[in-house]
Amino acid sequence: MIEPQTRAPWWKNTRGEWYVIIQIGLFALIALGPTWLDIRLDLPGGVRAAALVIGGVLAGAGLLLALAGLLALGPNLSALPHPKDDAELVESGPYRLVRHPIYSGVILGAIGWALLNASLLTLIYAVLLFVFFDIKSRREERWLRRKFAGYAAYQARVSKLLPFIY
Repeated sequence: MIEPQTRAPWWKNTRGEWYVIIQIGLFALIALGPTWLDIRLDLPGGVRAAALVIGGVLAGAGLLLALAGLLALGPNLSALPHPKDDAELVESGPYRLVRHPIYSGVILGAIGWALLNASLLTLIYAVLLFVFFDIKSRREERWLRRKFAGYAAYQARVSKLLPFIY
């Protein structure tokens, strides 16, 4: 009889469980930031109007990029950064432009949200989210390099979080 494979408890973080918990906390800070402390970006009228437009574009582009990333992953999608046992490497769709389009989309959306609300605090949280996703993606990519022989070549070809930049 074959014993079922047991997984370590979530608190041991063997598949990146703590990253997900921290991520949920950051999402809450970003979503609720404009309502907690009213630390506003003091923008003159014309700049405020531009910030609204840019914020709306970034939020919309971020949403589209994140959704495209979710859809392109298909059955490979996991809440955890550790790849599924039966996962396949996805390099098509938004993954041709950036290795982590879901993270990129969420970052763009957070910056857009901060601009839409003229919230300095939310903008700071968005920067923290970028730093967090950079750290999280480093760990995730170590797992992906171990799992997929072609991942190192993919890394050399495609930007990590900001298309064509980083």
